[in-house]
Amino acid sequence: MLPHSTNWPTAPPPSLMVQLVSLVLSAAAQTPLNCNLGTKPCKDGSECVLHQHVCDGEADCRDGSDEEDCTVCFIIHIGQFLCAHGKKCIDQRQVCDGVAQCQDRSDELDCLNSMEGCVHHCDNKTLCLPDTFLCDGEGDCLDGTDEANCGNAPSVHHNVAEDSNNGNTTMSAPAPLKCPFGTKPCRDRIECVLYNHVCDGEADCKDGSDEEECILECERGQFQCAHGKKCIDQRQVCDGVAQCQDRSDELDCLKPMEGCVHHCDKTRCLPDTFLCDGERDCLDGTDEANCADESCNSGEFRCTSGQCLSVSMRCDGHPDCQDRSDEESCTEPPQCTTKLRCPQSQECLLEEWVCDGEQDCKDGSDEKNCKMVQLKCGDFQWACTSKSQCVPKAWRCDGTKDCADESDEAGSTCPSHQFQCGSTWECLDTALVCDTVRNCANGSDEGGNCQAKCPDKTQCAHNCYSTPHGTRCGCKAGYRLQEDTVSCVDIDECEGGRPGVCSHLCVNTQGSFQCHCYPGYLLESDGRRCKITGEPYLLASVQTELFLFGLRSSSLDVLVSSAKKAILSLDYDWRDQKVFWVSLDSESIKWSSLDQKKRGTLVKGIKSDCIAVDWVGRNLYWIDGIGGGRIIAVGLNSTIINSMDLTVILDEDFEQPLSLALLPQKGIMFWSEIGNEVKIERAGMDGSERRVVVSHSLSLSWPGGLAVDTLGERIYWTDEKLRCIGSASLDGEDIELLQMMETINPFSVTVYNDLIYWSDTRRRTIQRAHKITGKNRKVLLKRPGQPFGLKIIHPLLQTSNERPCENLRCSHLCVLGPGPKGVCKCPSGLLLAEDGLTCSNLVNSAFLLVLSPTVVTQIYLQTMHSAVFLKSWPEHLALPLPNVNEAAMLDYTLQDQTLYLADSGQSSVVLFKLKETGLVPRGQFLQLQGDTVTALALDWITLSVYWSSTKQPRLQVTSSSGEHTAVLIRDIGSLESIALHPLSGRLCFTNLAKQEEGAQVECAHMDGVKRAPVWKDAFQPTSLTFSNKGNEIYWADIGYGVIGSVRVDGTGYKEFKTGDGLTAFALSNGMLLWATDSDTTKVWYRDDPLTKKLWFEVNTEIVSLKAYSKSSQMGSNLCSDGNGDCSHLCLALPGGRTCRCAHDHYPVNVTYCAPDQHCPAGSRPCLDGHTCFPLEKFCDGHPDCSDTSDENCVHLKGKSVKAKAPNQLPSPSFPIPADPGSTSLDNSWLVRNLEAQQCSEKHCNGNGECVETNGGISCSCGLGYSGDSCQNQLTKTMQGPLIYGAIGLCAAIVVISVLAAVVKRKTANTRRANPVAKQTSMIELEKGDGCEGASPNSDFAEVQ
Repeated sequence: MLPHSTNWPTAPPPSLMVQLVSLVLSAAAQTPLNCNLGTKPCKDGSECVLHQHVCDGEADCRDGSDEEDCTVCFIIHIGQFLCAHGKKCIDQRQVCDGVAQCQDRSDELDCLNSMEGCVHHCDNKTLCLPDTFLCDGEGDCLDGTDEANCGNAPSVHHNVAEDSNNGNTTMSAPAPLKCPFGTKPCRDRIECVLYNHVCDGEADCKDGSDEEECILECERGQFQCAHGKKCIDQRQVCDGVAQCQDRSDELDCLKPMEGCVHHCDKTRCLPDTFLCDGERDCLDGTDEANCADESCNSGEFRCTSGQCLSVSMRCDGHPDCQDRSDEESCTEPPQCTTKLRCPQSQECLLEEWVCDGEQDCKDGSDEKNCKMVQLKCGDFQWACTSKSQCVPKAWRCDGTKDCADESDEAGSTCPSHQFQCGSTWECLDTALVCDTVRNCANGSDEGGNCQAKCPDKTQCAHNCYSTPHGTRCGCKAGYRLQEDTVSCVDIDECEGGRPGVCSHLCVNTQGSFQCHCYPGYLLESDGRRCKITGEPYLLASVQTELFLFGLRSSSLDVLVSSAKKAILSLDYDWRDQKVFWVSLDSESIKWSSLDQKKRGTLVKGIKSDCIAVDWVGRNLYWIDGIGGGRIIAVGLNSTIINSMDLTVILDEDFEQPLSLALLPQKGIMFWSEIGNEVKIERAGMDGSERRVVVSHSLSLSWPGGLAVDTLGERIYWTDEKLRCIGSASLDGEDIELLQMMETINPFSVTVYNDLIYWSDTRRRTIQRAHKITGKNRKVLLKRPGQPFGLKIIHPLLQTSNERPCENLRCSHLCVLGPGPKGVCKCPSGLLLAEDGLTCSNLVNSAFLLVLSPTVVTQIYLQTMHSAVFLKSWPEHLALPLPNVNEAAMLDYTLQDQTLYLADSGQSSVVLFKLKETGLVPRGQFLQLQGDTVTALALDWITLSVYWSSTKQPRLQVTSSSGEHTAVLIRDIGSLESIALHPLSGRLCFTNLAKQEEGAQVECAHMDGVKRAPVWKDAFQPTSLTFSNKGNEIYWADIGYGVIGSVRVDGTGYKEFKTGDGLTAFALSNGMLLWATDSDTTKVWYRDDPLTKKLWFEVNTEIVSLKAYSKSSQMGSNLCSDGNGDCSHLCLALPGGRTCRCAHDHYPVNVTYCAPDQHCPAGSRPCLDGHTCFPLEKFCDGHPDCSDTSDENCVHLKGKSVKAKAPNQLPSPSFPIPADPGSTSLDNSWLVRNLEAQQCSEKHCNGNGECVETNGGISCSCGLGYSGDSCQNQLTKTMQGPLIYGAIGLCAAIVVISVLAAVVKRKTANTRRANPVAKQTSMIELEKGDGCEGASPNSDFAEVQ
């Protein structure tokens, strides 16, 4: 658990960070100088001077700008006084008024009150002198009147007095120097200097005496000024008042921050969390001095090194203390779950840890006798010359020797302020060149032309030095030599965010740079790194356990979890002090409080491998593994909810999303995709503004864990296949790959400050290194269990004063959009109202199904008018299609909520049940072999399917159970679209005949009769759709770019031009909807006769559009009840219905069908009616029929509704060919049978059969019908006797048939040499369960 004593900082206001960033970034060329109150900056911006030092006659600025632009009184106007420095005039009345207006105070100097003996007034009567001051050789009056008219001029340094009595002149002693208060005389007694100018590092006396006898060494508790001549009390440093003349005691002072308790290094004031934290922050080390041992909490073990560990880790066979003291003094050897054990020290050992370069056994036996193997470096590594070490390519020539043989710096160039040794990778200070001492390894810094000396007047901009090759120009540190080898130019250390320069913010200065930290961080003593206040913790999942590791104290604690299998992902919410996680053994997201006192479940019934907490919007996101994947969100404060209450953020165009990372501060999220196209994408956390950021095949192979660096504004990822850690800017630019020997199998990654942390599931380690260079690597945790999820816990990492959702009154869920901004979202089944806040039930149930190759998207048309011209999907529900390769067309029944889908990739028609959360597979309706369905339409009343295919270019219909298929129309060129209107009993289809004949739209009754073309001038008609009433047929002609319509009788043609790129069309209650494809896919609509409107555009291929509503599938026909009493297929007609038998059956009467016997026993006919094949040839995976119909296989369990049949019906006998194989039928019989069937339908109303009588045709009516055309239905009183008679006759026939069969069987048994295979019905042969989605494979090691 987190220590109670940890003092976490409060969040800094965002305005402070904005001001700091703007201040730092605006100083690209020169840092702006902030002068304190009462001071002003010098012109060169290098320093500040007091206002009282401006125009005071003495230059205080180095550039003298404080003495420029001063008022000079060449002519003193009446009533004015000239200050002594000669650069300022003041009113005469301000002289000797007790307030100094002159900077040199000359207006208040030597002001004497009238005194007894006052005889001489001067300086405009501001001064009155006694007579002893007159003519004394020393000017006391500024106007000099006290020394005027004194006779002979006095000699220098002497006072001259005249005796008024005898006129004799006498010489007096030199007048003593009078220094005003606050000043002292120079040694030569010629002038005075201010005390604060004494020992200030600058000579003010002409004899330099003010800088003599200065203290050179300061006592303890004192601070020495930078000029080295003055000491002040340490407490006066950084107190806001400069005591040193060079202001060095007030330079580089940090403002004391809240919690500042420890001063050190003059410039630093540390909070108490920095004291005794194991990290040296003060250069003098005082922050880590006098540290008492801290006690551990109950339930913890204290290591000798001072760490605190959970007691459960004591003597567990693996050392967790830095000094291994947790595995010492154990009473018995530990129980190891690993196969190996250290031979002497008995620690548990994994095979992967042997000879891995890290000592795991106390006796070091795991790293002994290791074979030296020649390594094969990765694509993003550089091989050291020794071939025994690989380093990242970025380490090559970076100025640091990383290879053991130092070969990574071979050929590197030294900076301009250093000398290049002949060994090519060694640099030397120029002062060490030609100094008679060989400093380079090969001695190349001496000899040669070292005697050549630099001239007195050199052309070098900075410095000149001698080398064995003659004199050379050099530059100071922070500069580089120009191509002219003379000039020097500043190096911009901040350019491109060079690694190792500044942790956070960098500002370039001439010859140097300055580093600054973001609020909440303090600049370290090196002036480069920034350190956060308060100890951060690493939250990690190791197999089924949750660990909490102190990044400073190295404390290790275990959070209790209920997981029985690996915890793959985790996150935390600092405000509520909760940790969330998902594990492989539970379809739920669980949580636990950080103090381990509470635990619970947030969401049940989900499948997820990755979760992420939005602490700003107060939501939890996860990638849902159902189907093709979705990104879903739920409120953090939700109670246990079911899948109905979830809000789908994104559900389109996913194949296999793997990892998710949020950046709530900007309202954006990132996720990785490892499907057919490997990529990393980003979008707003509301699903908007989606785009790909990284997709380069060379830099991306298997992007696993994702993490966002909020300070550096970069996205990081692990790549298990490339064995590296990659990073890029938030826009996908500046891609960097860090491939090290230690990134063998990186799984998860997280970023904090300058460091990256990653888990390695193969080496079972958690490591950290510098996030850019990969250097300073360290193993933090190494245990037998596999480590997975990682997060850094610190309150500053989850702070934001922007709460866009707090003031947005969403009825259900508020999520963040880019900015961030608040956006209201609704759970599945609800739609967002026009106010943008309220979720409501559907008012209009009409919806559109948009088919893509692997996803079908449901969009309710109610949302259309509230959101148009969208750049992404409107409110929708994306339904991934499990196990579908290439969806081509669909249809849907509202009653059963079942989706019929043609999959061109698998030559099948599959069924899905539409649930609120997705599509549930319901098996295959039709399975073809080497064939592709080209058209599909569903009779939503009988659930029979009309279809056609490439190898079977006919209009055929299959019953709802898949058992019975009948051919309705044969002579069709290519059928690519079918539309049905069961209420009127009509169908229409496109007939793409031979090219020279063009394409046309034809209509017929649903049994195929009364066929007639309704439009002949089509080019590429598709997407046929009936109007609600069934009197008009619409289609999209993608060749002409128009939507056409015509009445079913062929009249009233209309067309609407849509433009190029037309791909699909749908009709909903008179509103046209269509899709076009150019650079992007756009969906349009027209709800009035004149205008078309853009609804939305997406980067998704749209295969088909279908619109549905309750009114579109409402009503009944004569097939609605009991399948119309038809035993096989009931086909609606205008005003009636007809029963149709399957292709391998014949009609016994108008409703009942019996098996055809024209094929040999044990065989059945192909769908084309030309050939027969043995039963074992059907559904064996190899097409035998010319139309491949022997492979039209079904795998459904259902049975069709059959009409009541007589007890026994006669079976006509046909000649059986002797050849049991492929049999050609008597085509003349087929023609006669087909013609008879058509005649029965046409002349006998389908209620009887045509018979030839006296050269003419008459009808033989079926049971219950009479009349010339079998148009009359017999009354019930007549039906009874007829039916009973028929039943009696049938019974007699049955008895006779049974007796005959018994006799025949006995006879056949005596003559048969080979047994005949048992005849199996198609239902028995093809009986099987529906296909279920395979469970995902797991690459994770089995839990020990």
